[in-house]
Amino acid sequence: MQVKINTNAKEIAKRVGKKGKELSASVKRALLITAQQGVNVIQDRTAKGVGYKGAFASYTPEYAAFRSEKGRGTKPDLNFTGQMLGAMTVSADSKKAEIFFSRATESKKAAMNDKKRPFFGFSDQEERQLGKIFFKALK
Repeated sequence: MQVKINTNAKEIAKRVGKKGKELSASVKRALLITAQQGVNVIQDRTAKGVGYKGAFASYTPEYAAFRSEKGRGTKPDLNFTGQMLGAMTVSADSKKAEIFFSRATESKKAAMNDKKRPFFGFSDQEERQLGKIFFKALK
């Protein structure tokens, strides 16, 4: 499971005005910064019980009781052990960045959770914010 962040190379070249390897290195760095901020957005929003499409659906009464017995909160935040959200990582090259899960177990868990409580993506507003972060990081 992954989120891809693509760029418009013409827009970048126009704004930056640099060439060759220097441009590629600058874009890669900006993409890494943007992707890491994307991870932060997902983690912060998820901790508040909100996905990119809105508030999470409530846990079933049975699962809420199980969480309560284990000393966990009953408000959906997709965090039981912290391993799934903690496994989010980033990679980038000069054309794109990816946010993904570093362990297959956590990726499967995320895919299951994302079906009922979409969290692994960005709202239009978040995408605009990340775009601003990207262009600011290019400077």
